[in-house]
Amino acid sequence: MSEERHDAHDDDLGVHATLGGYATGFVLSVILTAIPFWLVMQKIIPSTGLTIVVILALGLVQIIVHMVFFLHMTPKAEGGWGLMALMFTMVLVLITLSGSLWVMFHLKANMMPVTNEQMRNVP
Repeated sequence: MSEERHDAHDDDLGVHATLGGYATGFVLSVILTAIPFWLVMQKIIPSTGLTIVVILALGLVQIIVHMVFFLHMTPKAEGGWGLMALMFTMVLVLITLSGSLWVMFHLKANMMPVTNEQMRNVP
């Protein structure tokens, strides 16, 4: 009976960590940290806005590197449920942030204007 249970775990689709995987993730993380530092210190890109966009893009790539190499969040891990939960969380965060920004942006335009007479009556 115990042999049958042991065989059931052999087809586990989980990701197994290796030293090579951790070393690859570490090297990529160091490179993705050094590039933005180098871009800013050497002023490689003359436009500040473009530099910010490049740094944010490299930051997103670094987040993906950390999730794949260190957190092992792949479609194979845990049957894909960890990745699915992450995607659901990101959708909720995106909806919350975009809705909040939309409300704050339109708040001033949608407020009732104050007349001069009402301003004079304010203590």
